[in-house]
Amino acid sequence: MAEAKDAYLRIKVGDRYSFSKTVTEADIVAFAGITGDFNPLHIDEVSAGKTQFKGRIAHGMLTAGFISATLSNLPGIVLYISQTLHFRLPVRIGDTITAISEVIEKRDRKNEILLSTVCKNQDDEVVLEGEAVVRII
Repeated sequence: MAEAKDAYLRIKVGDRYSFSKTVTEADIVAFAGITGDFNPLHIDEVSAGKTQFKGRIAHGMLTAGFISATLSNLPGIVLYISQTLHFRLPVRIGDTITAISEVIEKRDRKNEILLSTVCKNQDDEVVLEGEAVVRII
């Protein structure tokens, strides 16, 4: 318990954690296989080409997963409590996504942290945004 409190105390409002990844065909295929989400929008170019997106896009939850990578950089052992997500723009194969989580509030009673979360593409456009709550355990 003392280790958790020490880790929690090292975290400051304004601290930022980031992770960047270029989305590949292999990422989308692996994500579909792991989750069972074989929506044609993600895996079938012909079907996806008939949509408003004019081609395949990455799973939204694949992009959201990059937020989890940022949270793994906080001090201590991190327990993900909740996450809100607002998908703003599609992510395509070849896009480089940078996820950024910023501490906006500390909740001392439970060692909880509220973070703003955002994912941006290589053109600095927001593709996803929300908030996360984690607990240092």
